[in-house]
Amino acid sequence: MTRLQELIGRPTATVLPGAPNALTARLVEDVGFEAVYVTGAGIANTFLGVPDIGLLTLTELCEHVGAIREAVDIPLIVDADTGFGNAVNVWRTVRALERAGANAIQIEDQTFPKRCGHFADKSVIDADEMADKIAAACDARRDAGTLIVARTDARYQFGLDEACRRGNLYREAGADLVFVEAPTTIEEVEIMAREVAGPKILNLVHGGVTPHVPAARVSELGYSFALYANLALLASVHAMRDVLGRLHAGIDADRQLPIASWDERQRLVRKDEFDDLGRRYSANSRSGDHGDSVPQGAS
Repeated sequence: MTRLQELIGRPTATVLPGAPNALTARLVEDVGFEAVYVTGAGIANTFLGVPDIGLLTLTELCEHVGAIREAVDIPLIVDADTGFGNAVNVWRTVRALERAGANAIQIEDQTFPKRCGHFADKSVIDADEMADKIAAACDARRDAGTLIVARTDARYQFGLDEACRRGNLYREAGADLVFVEAPTTIEEVEIMAREVAGPKILNLVHGGVTPHVPAARVSELGYSFALYANLALLASVHAMRDVLGRLHAGIDADRQLPIASWDERQRLVRKDEFDDLGRRYSANSRSGDHGDSVPQGAS
């Protein structure tokens, strides 16, 4: 059983923070969280400086997933948007992301180009077409422990009943986790918990259309994960604007500012580990074994 499968099997919901890059993922792991969500919206915002409207490519996403996989040991749940095309594209997307280090891969049923789940004017593809994409995603897995997450955005276009129906259809198609996006009331969150079978994710977006639900209540309702996809990103934007505003206003940078220390920064990026590697592979460290003699045949 994989670590993610163990988390899903627990009686309480696991809090799942999102990370748009390796440094944020390092913070998520360092604080003590047990898994991290690689947010497509966050990568679009931080890497490209654009909104979440389907501009990120599979290649760019894979590069970020690979970097994050190198930086942390905890499981990665990766937002793969619409799978970058039809069922055949989804098959390739799963292969590529699994190779990059994803432990779970999320596919959604929006039309392309997709939009943030909390934006207006979303539309979804036919439910049977999405079921085929989920089946392709499941077939593409080389590792049976790689999980497939099926997200539906049908609530906006067709209402909650259709969103729940689709969630169950996608579960039957093979999805390991179901994610009904953007309920607008606590009652809808409760209905989703009752009507959609199997393990589920609840996305709690600060400023989005879904109301706040305390973590304890998320657990009581039976959700497996309480997702905070871009909370860390929002906090970092606020903190950076605050410090840059102070600097622009003429505040001396040597004064006490609400920032991480130099030592904290270096610890987070594991400078000591890389220093140890440097010493291990330096010429001086090998001189005791090999000396400074000239190789035979060298002039």
